[in-house]
Amino acid sequence: MKEFLKDLNKAFENKVRLGIMSVLMVNESVDFTELKNLLGVTDGNLAGHIKYLEKSEFISFEKAFIDNKPNTKYMATKKGRDAFTRHIKAIENLLK
Repeated sequence: MKEFLKDLNKAFENKVRLGIMSVLMVNESVDFTELKNLLGVTDGNLAGHIKYLEKSEFISFEKAFIDNKPNTKYMATKKGRDAFTRHIKAIENLLK
């Protein structure tokens, strides 16, 4: 049992962070508004969880202007993809 638990990552225990990573694993990039709408969370809630994942180096971002409006896109980093894949595999193994 200990073997399965070692790859569970506290960063993904929160449902919003789990949702963010799930979306970013299947999309090359997603902007802030799309993430907010997909997850059904407030701006402040999403921003806090994004900051947590950024500090963990699990996601990165690009800022740009589209029609003179700021737009921030988020992407999963290699470190984030690897950690999330291990986390999901650990859950799958635990359920077997």
